[in-house]
Amino acid sequence: MVTRVQKTNREVAETLEGLADVVIKAAKKGEDPTIEIPVRALSNVEFNQRKRIIEMGDSTTERSFFNLGMAKKFMQTMLVADAMKVLQQDDISSSLREIYYRTKHTITDSSENTFDDQDESDPIIEDLEVTLSLLREELHVRADERGTMVGPLTIVEGGDVIDCSKQGKAGKTVPSIVEPGEVDIKKCSADFVLLIEKGTQFNRLSEDKFWRKHNCILLTGNGQPPRGVRRLARRLHDEYKLQILVLVDNDPWGYYIYSVIKQGSINLAFESQRMAIPDAKFIGLSSFDPEKHSLPRNVGIKLNPNDIRRAKELKNYKWFQKKEWQREINKMLDSELKYELDALANKDFRYLTTDYLPRKLKEKDWLD
Repeated sequence: MVTRVQKTNREVAETLEGLADVVIKAAKKGEDPTIEIPVRALSNVEFNQRKRIIEMGDSTTERSFFNLGMAKKFMQTMLVADAMKVLQQDDISSSLREIYYRTKHTITDSSENTFDDQDESDPIIEDLEVTLSLLREELHVRADERGTMVGPLTIVEGGDVIDCSKQGKAGKTVPSIVEPGEVDIKKCSADFVLLIEKGTQFNRLSEDKFWRKHNCILLTGNGQPPRGVRRLARRLHDEYKLQILVLVDNDPWGYYIYSVIKQGSINLAFESQRMAIPDAKFIGLSSFDPEKHSLPRNVGIKLNPNDIRRAKELKNYKWFQKKEWQREINKMLDSELKYELDALANKDFRYLTTDYLPRKLKEKDWLD
């Protein structure tokens, strides 16, 4: 895949100014200021079979100022864009939460707030990303840092050289922005990356020094991996040719986390080109593993209606059409059970470290 060149502060500021120009030009002509916003929904994404990633389609929606149903969102878009321009001018970064408070105020002579909740401002940032073909990282906006890594990896962050093999069992926090210049990879001697859904299993593997015995990097996003974790995994894959193995719970939500890492997400389809890892492999927990590892049915959890509905939705996604994945999902539905990775502790507290993963690695027992 082609590596995208990150834009400079000046280039980003000029792009943001272009939005203000739309308003000014329309006002001078007595016209309705209007912005074309790409639709970020399943209806406007396509699975590129050749690239093996989800890509955004061409559908757009108009956001105009004189339309009463759109006026508030138009105003919100301009407020957030203005805040972004300040970040470029001052060459500083900010959090999603700070952007919300920066742009929140009560409109003069009214009781109406510009934003009532952060759930309103966060999607505006994503709208600006896709509309202006800019990345959140280029807009200097960072999210909460909730990823962790440990292993034979040395990075330079903020001028500090950090050896991730010497960060204790808690590991090193993954920054929200991991682009070159912010985070430079100085050295990496690992053979692969194990990307783990849950912090519980990361802690077990880190405490047992699994990464040292198997010469790998342990990486977790503590649930759905944030963009920083996904982007770091992609960089390690691209720059050091490391295989990415994904370890998640055996449930529809674990399957979806894997698909987001591998193909990209529907909501952020415009980011797939730089974040998705089509070569990533699903190492578990598979629907066939409970039998292979003699886990009793009583450690499984009965599928609820939402689980069943979600599993059937996944079966219909184009990127889950391989017969191996159809078998995998059908096995779960037929068993009527899902299994958490934590259930492996029923065998032994260290079963994940000493038996399950070593056997998986030896047999190359994973799904593409």
